[in-house]
Amino acid sequence: MSNHALAERHRLAQLLTAAGPDAPTLCSGWTTRDLAAHLVIRERRADAAAGIRVGALAGWTQRVQDGYAERPYEELVRLFRAGPPMYSLFALPGADEAANTIEYFVHAEDVLRAGDDWTAQPVPPGRAEALWRRLPLIARLEAGRRSPVRLTLSRPDGQSLTVGPSGAPTVRLTGDPGELVLFAYGRGARTTLAVDGAPDAIEALRHVLPLPAR
Repeated sequence: MSNHALAERHRLAQLLTAAGPDAPTLCSGWTTRDLAAHLVIRERRADAAAGIRVGALAGWTQRVQDGYAERPYEELVRLFRAGPPMYSLFALPGADEAANTIEYFVHAEDVLRAGDDWTAQPVPPGRAEALWRRLPLIARLEAGRRSPVRLTLSRPDGQSLTVGPSGAPTVRLTGDPGELVLFAYGRGARTTLAVDGAPDAIEALRHVLPLPAR
């Protein structure tokens, strides 16, 4: 059975190593060191990881993350590459694959595409299908919830899904599954997506979710 999360973990670790500790990322305000610390506490410090999603606990999470960020960068990358410890929820059978395939793909692209001269890397077909299978839920919870227009997310082969408010003008975004995932997570400005729709609908969407440059 393919383990896409494991493959993306190793790809992300390689990108972090190549970039070094002070490189920018697409995570607002985070360097690669901050991102590495986030990845480590997410699966090794359950007491702090809750604050990633729960605002009331965000202060504690930030303090723990800042503490980890003071560790040697090579140690952080090594801990992340090693995978979750036995006591982590992510060590449960199937949990890493279910929870981290998208997480690590997006964060790998956060490192890869942060510079001005980025080039999209090809995604293996099996992994692209795994990203596509997870996209409907992500698109509804992330982009669809925020979008003022109806969104049709289309693959080059014609498969598509639609999210967003019914009755609103439609904007179609076309690209490979990985590009659509990045758009759903607010990284649309650094994608290769084609955007089609009425100019005023596209402009309304652009005010809420980043889109590729005109």
